[in-house]
Amino acid sequence: MSSEAEQEKRARRIELRAQRRALSDQQRADAASGLTAQLDALVDAHGARSISCFLSTKTEPGTRAFVTGAVQRGIRVLLPITRADGLLDWAIANDSDELAEGLFGLPEPTGETLSPLAVNDVDLMIIPAAAVDADGTRLGWGRGYFDKTIGSMQNRPPVFAVTYDSEVVDSLPRELHDQPVTGVVTPTRTLHLSHPRP
Repeated sequence: MSSEAEQEKRARRIELRAQRRALSDQQRADAASGLTAQLDALVDAHGARSISCFLSTKTEPGTRAFVTGAVQRGIRVLLPITRADGLLDWAIANDSDELAEGLFGLPEPTGETLSPLAVNDVDLMIIPAAAVDADGTRLGWGRGYFDKTIGSMQNRPPVFAVTYDSEVVDSLPRELHDQPVTGVVTPTRTLHLSHPRP
């Protein structure tokens, strides 16, 4: 039987998916442009030379221009590849536009596949989210890939979730396996969050 937190998460995800699907092409383009500027500034502020990011789907805030620009600036960018066992492999982003369709229809890189351990040496992690609250609780899409990855890291770098502005909320349901994030990046701002809960 699902817990109250699971039920609330499920309801929130349905609502958030509907809001994202309702955005116009122009709103998506504006969001991608703003997000690129915010992420570039975040990388510069952390002096990061090796990062992890993700390839956005059509409904997510657009990360692809940022990834392309980061590669052109000489930053090593690891992109996730979903595995059936719930772990993430990684591939180094390059100038190629060639993508594959991974599990769940997610866009994934086609380069050499690296093990789940490859992410352990990044300076900064940029991950997807459905919503984030003021305590750093991140609502994902329910598969747990990033919670498992972050929870297994011995030296966890700063972790920033990407959302639209309206998806930064006062509070979210949290379960034991949910890993807090350092901050959230939206098309208009970057917030550093406190996460007092263990």
